[in-house]
Amino acid sequence: MAFTKFASRVALTGLCLTLASCGGGGGGGGGSVNAGLGLPPTQPTTPTPPAPTIPTPPTTGSETPLVAGTFRDAFATNFEVGTTMTSGRINTPDISTQLALSQFSSITPEYELKADQLAPTEGVYDFTQADIVVDWAIANGMSVRGHALLWHEATPDYFVTGTAEQIKAKLELHVTTVVNHFKDRVHIWDVVNEVTSVDIYNGENGIGPYRDTVWFNAVGKDYIDWAFNAARAADPNAILLLSDYETETKIKQDWMIEIVDDLVSRGIPIDGVGHQFHLQLTSSADEALSAIDAVDGLFAGLVNHVTELDVNFYQDPGTCWESGVNCLADIGPVAPASMLATQAQLVSDLFDGLVNRPSVESVSVWGVTDGNSWLNTAPTERFNFPLLFDRDGEPKAVFQAITDPNYVITP
Repeated sequence: MAFTKFASRVALTGLCLTLASCGGGGGGGGGSVNAGLGLPPTQPTTPTPPAPTIPTPPTTGSETPLVAGTFRDAFATNFEVGTTMTSGRINTPDISTQLALSQFSSITPEYELKADQLAPTEGVYDFTQADIVVDWAIANGMSVRGHALLWHEATPDYFVTGTAEQIKAKLELHVTTVVNHFKDRVHIWDVVNEVTSVDIYNGENGIGPYRDTVWFNAVGKDYIDWAFNAARAADPNAILLLSDYETETKIKQDWMIEIVDDLVSRGIPIDGVGHQFHLQLTSSADEALSAIDAVDGLFAGLVNHVTELDVNFYQDPGTCWESGVNCLADIGPVAPASMLATQAQLVSDLFDGLVNRPSVESVSVWGVTDGNSWLNTAPTERFNFPLLFDRDGEPKAVFQAITDPNYVITP
């Protein structure tokens, strides 16, 4: 079991150190060209002024049967339930677009709001692709989570060049520009993403709490303050979050809590924490819920969001994530019933705990169908089954387990 946990943690760390997928994995890379599985398409470096066209929501015919809106309805009195969407899928609707409309109450743009997509060139902003996703969600009665104002993996080099004052000015300008652009449409922001140390394998010798990133190397921890203060100044009514992965791991959880507590104690305007919860079949729902409890234990009135929930069907060693060596064999296009049942029980247990924690205001899965998931290509190309709906858009056992109180999980 010790090796199992170690492999799990190395896997997630390798992912978030090397891929644009945590927070979207830090943040969920993946554009329409890759069906949400690869890197996002290159964004234009010059703005295109015309307002985006918001496509008419697709009709659902017998050729694409959809389940009733039971996921959204099942938790309507508890919290919003969300998923991701890309501008490409909106422009070319597929089954995941239709399911997003019928099942979810919140949308997170997968990559369109990251700095390297909005402003790859200093001083030049292009909101076209982001506006498509945001306006589509709002037109269809859904709220939008803004992900993410600052993430080291999506930071163009120009942000962290110059003196500390120059870097601060560039960061403040970026946050102000983006938040102001979406002020009446986006009311929740992951302000900083993945700022907690990942040095969790050295036990008490691990170095924390702050992650060693281009931002930390340039100006120390001050960039976190700057980002939150600028976001609050731009939109006093927005909900501002710190988002991170593996908050369920005790060492990293303690570091995250240390960072959050420091921000609260100094009056930095943070409203809550986003937990990515990239789980595996061997994960513990209780450990994940402990991350929520740790934030609640600060007694600071903070909210909690689950921002990128999925369940990886592979538990690869660290070498797989680091160099593609010793990756587990492909399960194939049909997942074993026993694994699907394990997934259903894990997520059911998690949701049972989430509904009993009033500070949880939003729970988002990172993708709609199994075919959309970034886990089909990270760390290697294989069939994976992390989400609520299969590749044909049919609800899986995990969906039934969390929406139907009479559903019996059977292997």
